[in-house]
Amino acid sequence: MSAQQVPVVVLAGFLGAGKTTLLNHLLRSARGTRIGVMVNDFGDIGIDAMTVAGQVGSTVSLGNGCLCCAVDASELDEYLEVLTRPELRLDVIVIEASGLAEPQELIRMLLASENRRVVYGGLVEVVDAAEFAATRERHPETDRHLALADLVVVNKADRVPADGLRAVRETVAGLAGRAAVIEAAHGRIDPELLFDRVVPEGEITGQMSIEDVLYGDEDEHAHPHAAYDTVSLTTAVPLHPRRLMAFLDARPEGLYRLKGFVDLGPADPAHRYRVHAVGRFLRFYPEPWPDGEERLSQLVLIGSGVDAAALRKELAGCELDGPDDTPDEHALWGVLRYVPQDDEPRAEDELPPER
Repeated sequence: MSAQQVPVVVLAGFLGAGKTTLLNHLLRSARGTRIGVMVNDFGDIGIDAMTVAGQVGSTVSLGNGCLCCAVDASELDEYLEVLTRPELRLDVIVIEASGLAEPQELIRMLLASENRRVVYGGLVEVVDAAEFAATRERHPETDRHLALADLVVVNKADRVPADGLRAVRETVAGLAGRAAVIEAAHGRIDPELLFDRVVPEGEITGQMSIEDVLYGDEDEHAHPHAAYDTVSLTTAVPLHPRRLMAFLDARPEGLYRLKGFVDLGPADPAHRYRVHAVGRFLRFYPEPWPDGEERLSQLVLIGSGVDAAALRKELAGCELDGPDDTPDEHALWGVLRYVPQDDEPRAEDELPPER
């Protein structure tokens, strides 16, 4: 499996929820990250100074290493092929769905894509905190969309009193199941929730960029922003495949992303396994161990409201416990279920189940 796979994130939500505002925030925060944007809509869509007006079939440079194209859903594969060309060096693709789009169909199309350079990056559903009750009344399918989401952004949180916001969040969390739920104002969420930000060469991590100066909000601290937890684990002790899968199958609500590499020891001494999980979507990609590299399992878990100590304890419980704790010949089967095959049709049963 190529290491150059590009995650494709679906950004959905009903009209007025703040999808484009959130997308603009991501673009302004891109810094060294090259983002491909696919706008699945028609009419006037503002992306900063550029307006795409029904330009289906066009690809426009946004001037900061990012690209934008307006496409019809039927052209999704065609433009994924364009945007995943290695020479474009895109780090992530974000599809902004129409306010009336059916996100489930976009997810199905992505999972059925024959483009081996893409990997599904999750569904981000944006809801308007101030209009949430009215939106559910007008669009009963809201509940179904939330049940499919991997991350829910309760936007415009600054427009709702604290008790009202708490009620909206509780309702959303109940509908969204295991999805992480975060609050935001003006679409400001940390890009790290969606993709790995690239630090430009010569820039120090955490250093203020020119984009921070130009676009930073003076009243940033007056509004709620995305709060999330990051848990990192590095261990030189191989992991037991069965116990690792038991942990992944029961991963807690709010654990949005899991990424890294795992060493499965004697179960497959020739390979390390790259892990990619977003919400309920999970994939393993075996690859040969790099020559001379220390054999470590290195995982990063990102979520909202997760118990870091409990996660570390559960992951530590996946480690092999001495020479008698040796995986049997069938122990790897659970992991192999999530390894894509070259001839694998990306079947519809990969779609996260409705709840």
